Amino acid sequence: MAIIEIRTYRLVPGTRDDFLRVMREVALPLLGEHGISVVRFGPSLVDEEGHEEAYLVRRFASVEERAALEDAFYGGDAWHKGPREDVVSRIETYHTIVIDVPDAVADLLYQPL
Repeated sequence: MAIIEIRTYRLVPGTRDDFLRVMREVALPLLGEHGISVVRFGPSLVDEEGHEEAYLVRRFASVEERAALEDAFYGGDAWHKGPREDVVSRIETYHTIVIDVPDAVADLLYQPL
């Protein structure tokens, strides 16, 4: 089984293109360098109630691994001195769910970035 984290972002109006660019060019490669596997990322195909939205799907071996990797990444200098402000300043709110799925399902979700 794989642990999948699905994060949705409601973005500050007018910032989606910049958010997607910063995530794709800076934040996602940085996550990979820190051992966090990004399965899928992009804009929502439908904007709920007209809000600009995006999503991020990440894969982990266990809930414990998720906690350890995210604590290390979000507590570290690479994030705080790197893209943090460019990412966070464009987010109004976000929501995260964590589920377990068969490895084959996680493999099917994978989309090269």
